[in-house]
Amino acid sequence: MTGAPATARTAAGPPPAGPARTGRILLALAAAGMVVSVQQTLVLPLLPQFMVRFDAPITDVTWVFTASLLTGAVATPLLARFGDMYGKKRMILLALVLLLAGSVVCAVSASLPVLIAGRALQGVSSSMIPLAIGMIRDAFPRERITTAIGIVSATMGVGGSAGMIVTGLIAARTDSHHPVFWITAALAAGALALVAALARDAGVRAGGRPDFGGAVLLAGWLVCLLLGISEGNAWGWTSGGVLGLFGGAAALCAVWVAVQLRVRAPLVRLNLLVGARSLSANVASALLGFSMFAAFTLIAGFVQAPSAELGYGLDGSVLDVGLYMLPSTVTMLVFSALAGRIAARLGPAYTLATGSAFAGLCYVWLAVSNSHVYDMLAFSAIQGIGFGIAYAALGTLAVQHVPMDQSGIASGINSLVRTTGGGVAGAVTASILAGRVIAGTDVPTLGAYELCFWIVAAGAFAAALVAVAHGLRHPD
Repeated sequence: MTGAPATARTAAGPPPAGPARTGRILLALAAAGMVVSVQQTLVLPLLPQFMVRFDAPITDVTWVFTASLLTGAVATPLLARFGDMYGKKRMILLALVLLLAGSVVCAVSASLPVLIAGRALQGVSSSMIPLAIGMIRDAFPRERITTAIGIVSATMGVGGSAGMIVTGLIAARTDSHHPVFWITAALAAGALALVAALARDAGVRAGGRPDFGGAVLLAGWLVCLLLGISEGNAWGWTSGGVLGLFGGAAALCAVWVAVQLRVRAPLVRLNLLVGARSLSANVASALLGFSMFAAFTLIAGFVQAPSAELGYGLDGSVLDVGLYMLPSTVTMLVFSALAGRIAARLGPAYTLATGSAFAGLCYVWLAVSNSHVYDMLAFSAIQGIGFGIAYAALGTLAVQHVPMDQSGIASGINSLVRTTGGGVAGAVTASILAGRVIAGTDVPTLGAYELCFWIVAAGAFAAALVAVAHGLRHPD
């Protein structure tokens, strides 16, 4: 068994591109993926500063991060569907244009609402990764697909670390957040030029019409769910507002499911979301998204915490946050490139389980020992191994069983649930940190962080169990 898709290419589609062409396509997609992942983590080291600058609590400031995940969750299946209909290259270019526009809005923002709006616009670019995976499946020979997906997936970790380092270098010289976003705008413009010049569509386009109603309903229930989680501590978990939000989320989700079952061309094909071979890949994706994005939000605050005052933390600067994640960048690059060989031996499901188990171990390390520099470096290195292997296998597992003309939407749905998991992670961790504080302050306790580390580890281990179950159920 290999990590290559099992479904044969549609006969009417063009053959895979040659090595020179696929190399150029991979270069463009990897560069674009890195820029997209830069914007996802760019603001994380700045969240403590935003609390002071805008005089806002952590639950409000966290929306600077969560807003981009939310719009990414809604836009991903929509643009993935458009990619299958009108061409993936066009949709990647559109995502990068919106990233550029959102970066400019953030760069000129002077208030928290405007900053959140710009971040929401930037978040649409999250759809680039599943579109890139679909383009790889269309254009690459089957024996290179898992490795290529692994390289593009690795850009999430590489770009994430690079984003925090860039933020740290700028924060060391100015208190303004504006230069950070001007740099993002420049990077987006560069990626836009690369994709326009080097990428190409090679797949068969599907018919159908866009499901805008489904997109509105999806946005509605996700907003209600995330807002309810993020405000639970502030409003009270049994308050009318929080219960109303959860009830609204459940009702809108039920209506959304009913609409998806009735329309001819739904935004999310539910058989690709909860079908026999899709459900486990999507559940694992949500759990891994929860684990990865939760780590981003937790590490930024923990590294910068002053140990002498709080009894925990590493007394780090904004720059140190990015530097501590450098081992993750290196190991993720190495192991994502090896993921194709691992999947050829074990199969995508067991490869995913292996990577998820490593991801869980890194959080267990921090939950048990977190007071030394080497603790953070070890965490970072193990995390890169885990996610480098897991995300490469996950990208293959999500699309290997679907027809070629549905590869974009299948990858998009998998990315949707991963992004949704990340959005829930931001809200859950913010709620825990806000609910367990040092007496007389609004500063989280060490116990709050360690509880979050255990919860995140449990999510990664659960993803490993789901992947093993998938491998046992679908050995072919």
